[in-house]
Amino acid sequence: MYRKRQLLASLSTALTQFPAVLITGPRQSGKTTFLMNELGSEFQYVSLDDPLSRDFAIQDPNGFLAQFEDAPVILDEIQYVPDILPYLKIRIDKNRRQFGQWVLTGSQQFALMQNVSESLAGRIALLELLPFSQLELKHAARELESFIWVGGYPEPALAPEKRNLWMSSYIQTYLERDVRLLHNVQDLRTFETFVALCAARHGQVFNKANLARESGVSEPTVKSWGGLLGASYICFFLQPYLRNYSKRLVKTPKLYFIDPGLASALTRQPDGASALAGQMGGAFFEGMIIAEAIKIFVSLGKQPDVFFWRSQDGLEVDLLIQANGLLHPVEIKLTATPTIRHLDPLNRFKTIAGHDAAAQGVLVCRTQRKQRLPNDNIAMPWHLFSKWLYDLLS
Repeated sequence: MYRKRQLLASLSTALTQFPAVLITGPRQSGKTTFLMNELGSEFQYVSLDDPLSRDFAIQDPNGFLAQFEDAPVILDEIQYVPDILPYLKIRIDKNRRQFGQWVLTGSQQFALMQNVSESLAGRIALLELLPFSQLELKHAARELESFIWVGGYPEPALAPEKRNLWMSSYIQTYLERDVRLLHNVQDLRTFETFVALCAARHGQVFNKANLARESGVSEPTVKSWGGLLGASYICFFLQPYLRNYSKRLVKTPKLYFIDPGLASALTRQPDGASALAGQMGGAFFEGMIIAEAIKIFVSLGKQPDVFFWRSQDGLEVDLLIQANGLLHPVEIKLTATPTIRHLDPLNRFKTIAGHDAAAQGVLVCRTQRKQRLPNDNIAMPWHLFSKWLYDLLS
């Protein structure tokens, strides 16, 4: 069953303004399904994961591209033939006003993005398709445990009975294909240990020294492997806000897994209820909301303009969203009973940031309905957050 994706509006606009569009995102996030359902009746389709098509593109790039002069085409998994991009540039430059001719997809950002920047700068729109957001799945509040457990990747999200086998297969495929073949990480067992250690630190500061010591590798290796997790859309590194509000103590990013189901699988949670009730419950909930913010930004074709902030005395705002010239402070708590105490970081930040901060602070939690709170703050049910942010950014 196909679900409409929020990225469609951004894709439609890009196709009227650029000769080429590249959609990146994690493996199995639904890129091919999205394009075939939305463009399949008008576009030809070729997968470069197919050995025959890939060999043709490598051996004779001009001959391969000449097939598509009369109709627009989707070139799926372009990361397998990055050397074709300069030849594509030549064809685009022959008719720069022929928009929407080439749609490319890729599961990796690494060399692919470097080649795109070098070959197709100014000629291509860059979009990202992440796993389903709550807005796309239309989850209700009672399904929080299910969303934490299953996550947003389309196949398990739409067929939860596949969750366990799908997650284990996905992790193995990621290690074998993406990490070993595409990025030449030889010691997969140690890398797998590193990924599990990162999952156990979901929502914490990315401490390279601790991870290096526990993984048995060097700090430069941890830095490199962390970059690998970010570039392959497994993790997102939330940066501290850089303005000098009370001289932040934390200058390193916080690590979050983009998909809550993958984070729960890597930490071996028995089910969603246990995940939320355990020691990592707050981290799972916080990470889910952070990931929702990222998904909403990219679905609108925007780079995530999000941060966290910590005061000198340890008060922390979990999420700052920069939108419409203001910083919108968001506190994230697993509680279903918001209290005045939960507002302390929001009030402190608004006082210190002054006119840079939005007047209204938001406490995202498990309350059943929106509630007005003192000092122009609101408590927001978690399942309404995505729609609130989408409206804020639209």
